[in-house]
Amino acid sequence: MPATVTPSELEAITAAKVVDARGSACPGPLLEAKKGIGSVSVGSVLEIWSSDPVTKTDIGAWSTKVGHEFLGVLAGEGYERVLVRRRK
Repeated sequence: MPATVTPSELEAITAAKVVDARGSACPGPLLEAKKGIGSVSVGSVLEIWSSDPVTKTDIGAWSTKVGHEFLGVLAGEGYERVLVRRRK
């Protein structure tokens, strides 16, 4: 799933909400993202922290399927930061 923005642009984004799903295995982070996206306004960004390497693929596919914008992934310390913009 290609990112739609550059890593430096991703770094500049301030998420409206951060969901910490580190230590949770698939499908935990995706379920947390599904819950979390409803708590941010349309046009805002949800950031999901996950230590599960499958999360970025799952959330990328889910975002496309339901109509949100998968922005990309940044590396954290021992986890990944997955960013999604709510589109509806």
